[in-house]
Amino acid sequence: MNHTIDWNSATWHASQLHEAMILLARKARLLSQSPDTLEMSGYTGPAQEERIHAWMTVMAQSIGIETEAVDLPYADLQRSLQKIGPALIRFPDGKSLRFLAIIKSTDKRIQIITPNRTIQSIAPSQLRNVLADGLETPLLPTIQTLLSETHIPAERHITTQTALLREQLGSTPIGGCWLLRFSPGDGFLKQCVHSGVSVTIITILGTSLLAQILILFGWWVIGEGALSGHFEWTWLMAWVLLLFTAVPLQSAMTWKQSLFSLALGRLFKQRLLYGILQLAPEEIRHQGAGQFMGIVLETESLESLALSGGVMVPFALLKIFILMGVLALCAGGFLLVLLLCGWIIVSGILIGYNYQRMNAWMAVYREMTNDLVERMVGHRTRLAQETPSHWHDEEDALLDRYVQSSKRKDQLNVLVSSVVEYGWLVLGVAGIAYPFVTNPNESSTLAIAFGCILLVSQSLNELVTGTASFLGAMVTWKQVGPLFQAAARGERREREQSAMDMTVPLTSTNTPMITAHDVSFRYRRVAKPALQHCTLRIDQGERILLEGPSGGGKSTLAALLAGLRLPGEGQLSLWDVPQATLGIETWRRRIVTAPQFHENHVFVETFAFNLLMGRRWPPLPEDLRDAEILCRELGLGELLERMPSGFQQMVGESGWQLSHGERSRLYIARALLQSADFMILDESFAALDPENLKHALQCVLRRAPTLLVIAHP
Repeated sequence: MNHTIDWNSATWHASQLHEAMILLARKARLLSQSPDTLEMSGYTGPAQEERIHAWMTVMAQSIGIETEAVDLPYADLQRSLQKIGPALIRFPDGKSLRFLAIIKSTDKRIQIITPNRTIQSIAPSQLRNVLADGLETPLLPTIQTLLSETHIPAERHITTQTALLREQLGSTPIGGCWLLRFSPGDGFLKQCVHSGVSVTIITILGTSLLAQILILFGWWVIGEGALSGHFEWTWLMAWVLLLFTAVPLQSAMTWKQSLFSLALGRLFKQRLLYGILQLAPEEIRHQGAGQFMGIVLETESLESLALSGGVMVPFALLKIFILMGVLALCAGGFLLVLLLCGWIIVSGILIGYNYQRMNAWMAVYREMTNDLVERMVGHRTRLAQETPSHWHDEEDALLDRYVQSSKRKDQLNVLVSSVVEYGWLVLGVAGIAYPFVTNPNESSTLAIAFGCILLVSQSLNELVTGTASFLGAMVTWKQVGPLFQAAARGERREREQSAMDMTVPLTSTNTPMITAHDVSFRYRRVAKPALQHCTLRIDQGERILLEGPSGGGKSTLAALLAGLRLPGEGQLSLWDVPQATLGIETWRRRIVTAPQFHENHVFVETFAFNLLMGRRWPPLPEDLRDAEILCRELGLGELLERMPSGFQQMVGESGWQLSHGERSRLYIARALLQSADFMILDESFAALDPENLKHALQCVLRRAPTLLVIAHP
């Protein structure tokens, strides 16, 4: 494994990168068939990570997958490499731009595919040493000098050197890595198949079927040994052996069900998070903090309920149908099958009624959650504005409704569970009584029938429990479903974008930076246009002030120029490249905006994260230096000195309290630190006093290459 590797023959040249991506996607089962490579070409641009990432994004979209750029932290580099794949990693070769195509990796080996189409294995430590060499080499002479001067024993040099390097470079990210995957908005069934969930389901089905066969065979042994008129120890030992054989099968099935739930839950949550980012602002504008909190709670509830119910219900039904077939072969089987079919219908009616009661309970629960969160968020306003005698209006009535609804729901759950399970036991025993009296010689089949009755009762209990969870998931789906379905919007948008040659620089001295031709936009299809037949031209280096009354379309124009909304009619271009050709992701990297105050947000994270979230995270030391210089230019130096933890101070609602003006300058700094070609500030100076306004405006004019400021007259 630790043999010398010819990296030149194991890595792909940038001009072959399109072939590497397609072949890697096929080996990882992300592509069912190869796309037409005649219209594709490798990367021929400069060795700039931003350019390479733009090319990767467009190329991946053109073949129907997605790439994600990730930074590998130095401290956990080897552990990260042991879990990576499929991925393309930029190889640190100073002579040419080359890439390593990783299929998959484990703790002991990394499988790569070479340009000659062969699969080769390398050790994670070998790749780790190559990737980290550029960071470690400049520090090694100093460390060696330190080790010799401190007279550390030679046998401890490597351990000490590793510890010192980890201390110096621990948080340093190593870029140039792109993961290949399905888009979270792609078909959910396709993602389940690729992740191996289907194989897990087949394993669970096979294990469950084998366990049921062993249990029924055990009842046959009991019938032969105990009900035939004499007792033999051989039959008892056979029965005990069958029981012990069924135990590991049941344990294996439970373990596989847990793996199935975890895998499906990961895919489900990933799709929900992706779907949230596809929602348009107006879709959630009417919702308050209570509704948002309710969606979060119901998302967690939906995941747990759907996974538990989704696993239990199909397997319970499968066991019932298998047992129904076995009952049909036993003594009095026809009568037992008829009774079981009738009881399943009765159980379905009871479960349907339970679903209606659950809907009513969920409506009360949502109302109570929304009211509670709104009261917590608006506590300071209510304290200052509302009469104390009205603080607790409707609370008691709402809580009483919730308690009563919960009581009715729980009582009905217990009643349904008891009736379905024990009612069948009564019917089953009554159905087997007649053949037991009339055909006492059929001891083995009677024992099997009795065992089937008990197993059906157990399966019915699982069915009721699983169905209750599944019905609860259906109730919460009404709230969460739009997030799940919204994920497909981003996938459709990516498929509609055409690929362009990302190696061509998007700058020109002879063309305008931004042009808008006959652009119109409506917030709803039947609504009055918020912007109609707008045509404009913005040249590089311009400083533009856009004034107008409220509701005049200023913020709508800013959202269109920034790529946050897409025009309903007309065309936007950047350096004469249409937005649809350039791609919305590249457009948004080139143009940055600081939205209006009420649409911007301070996250409950560190001050550094809130500044650099749009630039790079985790940050490099130079990122923090640039952020500090910019903050002091904007007049936030006093704030940094006042906060006990400086850049690492937690801010937001539950952290350090920022004033209105400090938040405004934070939003401006966040936009400036992204180093975009064009910057839009939407009423960003409204909350600043004259002195801070002067400093902030001077800073923005110095730093923004091209600027559009929106303000009220």
